[in-house]
Amino acid sequence: MTSCIKYNFMFAFTAVFISCFYSLCFAQVERGKNDRYTVNPEMNVLPADREMKDVSDSPDQQIRQHTMAGKTPATDKPWSVELHVKRYFVSHTSYEFGNPDPPFQEPLSRLEFPMNTWWAGGEFRRSFSRFSAGVEVSATVPMESDLSFKDSDWSDTEYFWIKDIYSIAQCRLQPSYMARVDVDLKIGDWFRLPVWFDLRPVAGVRWQYLDFLVHNGVQMYPAPWSNTPPEPLPGNNIHFKQTYWHYFLGIKAVYDMEKHIRFPRLKVIGQLDWAYVDGNNSDEHLLRGDGGSRMTYEKTRGGAWHASLGLKVGLTENVSAGFEMDYIRIRSTGSHQWQHDVYGIDQSWDNGVKVWSDQAGMMINVEYRF
Repeated sequence: MTSCIKYNFMFAFTAVFISCFYSLCFAQVERGKNDRYTVNPEMNVLPADREMKDVSDSPDQQIRQHTMAGKTPATDKPWSVELHVKRYFVSHTSYEFGNPDPPFQEPLSRLEFPMNTWWAGGEFRRSFSRFSAGVEVSATVPMESDLSFKDSDWSDTEYFWIKDIYSIAQCRLQPSYMARVDVDLKIGDWFRLPVWFDLRPVAGVRWQYLDFLVHNGVQMYPAPWSNTPPEPLPGNNIHFKQTYWHYFLGIKAVYDMEKHIRFPRLKVIGQLDWAYVDGNNSDEHLLRGDGGSRMTYEKTRGGAWHASLGLKVGLTENVSAGFEMDYIRIRSTGSHQWQHDVYGIDQSWDNGVKVWSDQAGMMINVEYRF
């Protein structure tokens, strides 16, 4: 199942990439044709004959008229509201930690939480002549992930490289949220880039809050020497919460192909950025409390790469629709804390502590400018 989803995602991403690449190539060909086109001198409009100038309502004429009046897209319709629906594929967030005692094996335990779910949200943006700023908020549709939670342990101190405990379970993503605030800067005119290619540095903050409930699992003992049968784990097993802060800096680009191909209001949009990441986990093992609370915590720092690629087409002068694919790769390290109030345990260590996440999604959106 996982392999099928992965290949479907790769196929869709490849299709979008090929479509964008073909559109870019075709645009360059059309632009080359336009560059070689020579206007008949008889068709030139002299300054004295301005009353004879074509004032049709074509997009080119509207752009010229707005520009002559001192208006630009940023000042003419500076506000935009976008609604989107997003689906995550082959996505997860995971953590592991090593043994603080001899033989100090890494890992001692690893937990993997799938997040293949639906999300919905929106973005509010304000454009100015030199920069734009936006706020995006999205929330999950509470649902079961279509992949299983996995818990692996290497607890034997003699054969510590052999996995001796393995659990799988259903995993429900409870109400969870993501948000982003960013600002970009227009620099195309500084570098004399063509008007149809808008390249902008971008900086901002991303925030993620994920809430997982693991339930109805089964625990197995895969070590070669074990004869223990699988053990069912009915009911709620683990309650896991995770918060990520991303402080990112990158570049985004918009390629406007309206002037180069016979498909009006078509744009290719992409972004690439890197973020400094600060993460916090809390994990309550509901079956190991023994009448109390058995908790683990991770505090980690690291980095994240984010890339996105999409198409946007104008449906009307004010409304556009788009399709986008994006991927976030998070890697961080830090400390692990184990607490048990019944047994008076409060222990912390940093041996083999890793927290990571891979998040790949597809999104469709509708935007209204005003």
